[in-house]
Amino acid sequence: MAVKIRLKRIGKKRTPHYRIVVMDARTKRDGRAIEEIGIYNPKTEPSFIRVESERAQYWLGVGAQPSEAVEAIFKASGDWQKFKGMDAPAPLRVAEPKRDKQEIFNEALAEAHGSLKTEAVTAKKSAAKKTAEKKDDAPAAKADEAAAAKADEAPAAKADEAPAAKADEAPAAKADEAPAAAETTEA
Repeated sequence: MAVKIRLKRIGKKRTPHYRIVVMDARTKRDGRAIEEIGIYNPKTEPSFIRVESERAQYWLGVGAQPSEAVEAIFKASGDWQKFKGMDAPAPLRVAEPKRDKQEIFNEALAEAHGSLKTEAVTAKKSAAKKTAEKKDDAPAAKADEAAAAKADEAPAAKADEAPAAKADEAPAAKADEAPAAAETTEA
């Protein structure tokens, strides 16, 4: 039985990810594997390669034949040179760790205003609070509708009394505002 080390494709359309697997040469590309010995993601910058070196050395030692793509991956990771007894290549490039969003925000804020804040400008509402507010608003809206309906049904006598009460309140409000306006002009 011929054993090969090759890539098994996983992932969605246009976003391929591969597993480096040991398979019988007669199985389908995405068929059942004997063992999974690594992962390869060509879409990231730099490409993500992780190989279990001990298992790769074992399978190469017992005669498993790597495909061209896997051989190139082994050369990049240094496993092929280790198997052949050559000098190790330069280490793989590693992606920079992502910066914290809070840190980026603070830097932009410092550039714009010259000061540094540790909190966001607006507070976030949790989903539970939002749903609770919606539930609280629903009974209040029903109560408002009920009050409006009762006001429409009120007798005409009460409607006549309401404008008189409003007329009494209006001069009192104007009288309160007049001294306040005089104070502001004096100062």
